[in-house]
Amino acid sequence: MEQGSLSVQDILNYLDIEALNEMQEASIEANRQNDNVMLLSATGSGKTLAFLIPLLERLDPSKKGTQAMVIVPSRELAMQIEQVFRSMRTGYKVTVCYGGHLRETEENNLQEAPVLIIGTPGRLKDHIKRGNITLDTINSLVLDEFDKTLEHGFSEEVSFIVDALKNVDHRVLTSATRLVDVPSFVQFNEPQVLDFLPADGAIIQRLALQTVRSPEVDKLETLFELLCYLGNRPSIIFCNHKESVERVSEYLSGKGIANEYYHGSMEQRDRDSALFKFRNGTVNFLVTTDLAARGLDIPYIRYIIHYHLPVNEAVFTHRNGRTARMEASGTAILILGPSEQVPAYILEETSEISIPTTGLTIPEKPKWVTFYISAGKKNKVNKIDLVGFFTNKAQLRAEDIGLIEVKDFMSFVAIRKSKASLVLPMVKGEKIKKQKVKIEIAK
Repeated sequence: MEQGSLSVQDILNYLDIEALNEMQEASIEANRQNDNVMLLSATGSGKTLAFLIPLLERLDPSKKGTQAMVIVPSRELAMQIEQVFRSMRTGYKVTVCYGGHLRETEENNLQEAPVLIIGTPGRLKDHIKRGNITLDTINSLVLDEFDKTLEHGFSEEVSFIVDALKNVDHRVLTSATRLVDVPSFVQFNEPQVLDFLPADGAIIQRLALQTVRSPEVDKLETLFELLCYLGNRPSIIFCNHKESVERVSEYLSGKGIANEYYHGSMEQRDRDSALFKFRNGTVNFLVTTDLAARGLDIPYIRYIIHYHLPVNEAVFTHRNGRTARMEASGTAILILGPSEQVPAYILEETSEISIPTTGLTIPEKPKWVTFYISAGKKNKVNKIDLVGFFTNKAQLRAEDIGLIEVKDFMSFVAIRKSKASLVLPMVKGEKIKKQKVKIEIAK
């Protein structure tokens, strides 16, 4: 596609979206009429497209250099936005910058200036200080999930970046909560405010709220019984601390329930692997801290389980934003200890789950296994290459291969569990695109 020739309908076709929602349409129109726009909308409502389309409309295909920057609070959100932008097939180069992998890789990507840079505050500040980013051509800036950026303590880094961008004349700020005050360093000048957040205390009606009572302060046994009762529907289990996350995950594994855990102290490869296993159905249960409450590209979550009660209303809202997204429905479940009550900020009616004392069975085992391959986009390996490799070398049919995800230097492929034990010896020592690679079942 020629740069600058895309219509909104072209983008929707590429993304397999029938139509923009009301919030997205309002954002596009507001950005056409204003240079400063503040978009307030719930997690999962489609804010990414609501600012990417306006950015795209302001890009000049005849102009060289970086023209737009998006600052986000987490690497996961950065990668998600990058994927959406690539799926739009704009023809423009995009680079994503975040901690947890080699800075040198990003430096190489920045040598030929991308039109769009997406990144986390700390890594972007580092690149600017090293002179890796040409700043004078950047005229559009997006502060995505800015409320979360402030929560994470990135004010100093964002202030540094904004101050370094001398020629920005178009600013967009998005937030899933209402900000009392926008810091002066944002340099917002009478922004057009689009408020699509529900009224205080309101929760989208597609989300059902339920409680289950734990007779013990330690809720592990109640959680186990609850999962047996609910079955193997995709569920996220939220804990308040990473130590609790690992403890809960280990307990469930010991009980025979396949799960993955996810928190900020994990290595990036392990975090990527955990999320991919959850997305592709290798596991249906993800035990996590509030790191997973925002910015993760997980299309369908049936249950949100609050193993620990949220520390405040904002956390409760963001956790629940993982389910009942767009037109889907979902259920949030609070596990209450003997002395715990439903928090006062939850105004909606809740129903109590009564778990049967007999007849419970362990959730059905997943039908997929995740394979790790030590090659990715930077090795010129793509999804088609991987499908061809496994169908030819392992004699798999197309229906035996599930979701595929290709990262910079590694890839993950879901293989039907009934075929997995046969696949490993057949692909051992084989090359992909004449490259020797490591292939193993993802740990």
